[in-house]
Amino acid sequence: MSSRGASAVNDDLESTWGFLLPRIDLLVSKPDNGILPGDYMAVYTCIYNHCQKRQPATDRDVQVDFTGAQLYEKLVSFLTEHLTALFSDSYKYDSTSLLVYYTSNYLKFTMASKYLHNMFSYLNRHWIKRQNVEDRRVVHDVYTLCIATWKDHVFIPNQKLVIQGVLKLVERQRMGEAIETSQIKAVVDSLVSMGFDPLDSDRLTLDFYRTTFEIPFKNETSTFYTAEAQRFLSQHTVTEYMEKAETRLKEEEERVDLCLHPSSLPAIKEVSEDALVAQYATNFTDEFQTLLEGDRIADMKRMTGLLGRIPNGLNLLKEKFELFVKTQGHATSDALIENGAEGLDPKVYIDSLLKVHKKYNDLVITAFNNDPGFAAALDKACRDFMNRNKICKNQSSKTPELLARYSDMLLKKGSKLAEETDLEVSLNNIMIIFKYVEDKDVFQKFYSQTLARRLVGGTSASDDLETSMIGKLKEACGYEYTSKLQKMFTDMSISKELNDGFKERSNATFDSDSSVDINVLVLGSSCWPFKAPTTAFNLPRDIAKPYEKFKSYYISKHNNRKLTMLWQYCKGEIKAVFTKGNKAGYIFQVSTFQMAILLLFNEMDKVTHNQMLEITALSPEALIGPLTILVKAKVLMTEENKAVGDTSASYVLNTEFKSKKIRMNLNVPIKSESKQESEDTHKKIDEDRKMYIQAAMVRIMKARKSMKHVALVNETITQLSSRFTPVISDIKKCIDLLIEKEYIMRDEEDRDNFVYLA
Repeated sequence: MSSRGASAVNDDLESTWGFLLPRIDLLVSKPDNGILPGDYMAVYTCIYNHCQKRQPATDRDVQVDFTGAQLYEKLVSFLTEHLTALFSDSYKYDSTSLLVYYTSNYLKFTMASKYLHNMFSYLNRHWIKRQNVEDRRVVHDVYTLCIATWKDHVFIPNQKLVIQGVLKLVERQRMGEAIETSQIKAVVDSLVSMGFDPLDSDRLTLDFYRTTFEIPFKNETSTFYTAEAQRFLSQHTVTEYMEKAETRLKEEEERVDLCLHPSSLPAIKEVSEDALVAQYATNFTDEFQTLLEGDRIADMKRMTGLLGRIPNGLNLLKEKFELFVKTQGHATSDALIENGAEGLDPKVYIDSLLKVHKKYNDLVITAFNNDPGFAAALDKACRDFMNRNKICKNQSSKTPELLARYSDMLLKKGSKLAEETDLEVSLNNIMIIFKYVEDKDVFQKFYSQTLARRLVGGTSASDDLETSMIGKLKEACGYEYTSKLQKMFTDMSISKELNDGFKERSNATFDSDSSVDINVLVLGSSCWPFKAPTTAFNLPRDIAKPYEKFKSYYISKHNNRKLTMLWQYCKGEIKAVFTKGNKAGYIFQVSTFQMAILLLFNEMDKVTHNQMLEITALSPEALIGPLTILVKAKVLMTEENKAVGDTSASYVLNTEFKSKKIRMNLNVPIKSESKQESEDTHKKIDEDRKMYIQAAMVRIMKARKSMKHVALVNETITQLSSRFTPVISDIKKCIDLLIEKEYIMRDEEDRDNFVYLA
């Protein structure tokens, strides 16, 4: 019918409704056929004409209200009768068949409701809107009216069977049967749409959905998985159960995503994880040790993924992991002790620590998804076995010392280790161990010594690598930690310029008649870890002359400075042509003391021990070391095979000396000297620590003015922990020293309190 046909309809209610009813009934009964544009306009026009009856202006609003209400009531009656008739025989259905009937009719009805809403849009915009403005909230727009009628006359009478049908459908799916998930989705959508606020039809809430479906669904989920978990675990291993639980949890999340409202995900996850994981957390953690020992990465990844879902589920795993890594680390270092701790190779030791760290760091990344808690557990374990293993038992700072020596092996020119490894990667590995070292001041002291030897001896493999290593240390510990190391490079650069200037002035030689060439390094005493001379020394005449020339040149440029020669660190090359078998001679790389000893044989065929002492002016302790090496190398021989150091011994050149090498390095420390140097270094470290402790306490007291004993001790430990861990007894001694020096004093009224003295 056209809109003209609608215009011809009488304005009275019965005529209007008589026109609308068959069209509405057809639309609601067969919404799939849709509605023709002409029919749509005819219905819209009919509704419009009915609500626009001519009345006096003063009564127009009342008339519109009255006519709109009549039409609205007619629509309510129709919907109620239609839905009641549609589901009048629903009692004949079981839950499964009713669910099919319910969902198919719901989809049709919602489609028809949208058409009706548009057809009655004039009523929505005017009469219904006016009722809501006047707080008559029981009046819904047409679409909401349709859904409300469905709720009251379809869902609520059939609620129990519909929900049962959905839950049975889900159970069948959980048991592996293929189902029509669209039916679940349709019921869920209907429940969500029925959650409108009675006081505001434009506002939807999820309360109705949660009470009618989500809560029963949660309870059913818990019951199903509780029974299944008990049954499965009684017949399978823990690792097989974990695979099952992981699969089930994934299925539930997919089911929520596909069928349920997204807001249900947290609740469904919680109940599923409780039934499948939380109830069996102890079973998981009991199995964890076995997985660690077997390196079963996939199973550990699955276990941490499951336990990570529940509150504090990973705590016990982290504790077990930390203990396990500690045990493995200590076992590795213990094995080195069993093979002999004396003369422990720094490379072997450091590589063993790195191997343990790498293995379990990779495990943290792959099996534990780089979880911060497991990373922290690894750090604690590494800090323990790297600083408190059996190798460190007698000397707690052994690890940083060996780490510094390992660094020297990498950075020294000609090192076989440096040739076999990627040095930049190796330096990064050093920083891994350095991160866990507690006594970083010990590393600094030994590293500065080895760096000084490399720079002075010209044995650094690469200046770029040296700079890179210092940069890494600076990034880890700050500028102050590396300031002296960087100053060493500055001194080396200045010394080079100084020597170039001297040689240029001397026409590249010290004396036209001399075959001696010297290179002097002028180094600041504040940053280089060299000791002052402990013995007198008469410089050989061949070296004395060029040295005096250099000294004069330096003083002419720096008048107010003083040069102190550290002859014990000097070295040189000397050509030896005393052998019978090699007339071309050999080139010996020797210390200055060794050079002085050998040059004596230019004037004497035989030199006694006492003559050596008298001519060189060396102390007996300083002479014994270089002399022992010359004898061991068979360059010198003692008459009558007397022991080196015997005051009655005489020494002669070994004219039968032979070697496959033309150039030989005789400037090597003997074992006793290396051990003594290490002990002296540790003593110096202890002295430095006392100064650091005192300086830290003065800073603290200057800032606080007054402080309790315990608080001062704790704050001192905190401030120094990045460099080393102070011993309580040393802190107490330093407090007494500061009292003696009158930096602080005890409070007369409270002897446990200290006061800063400005």
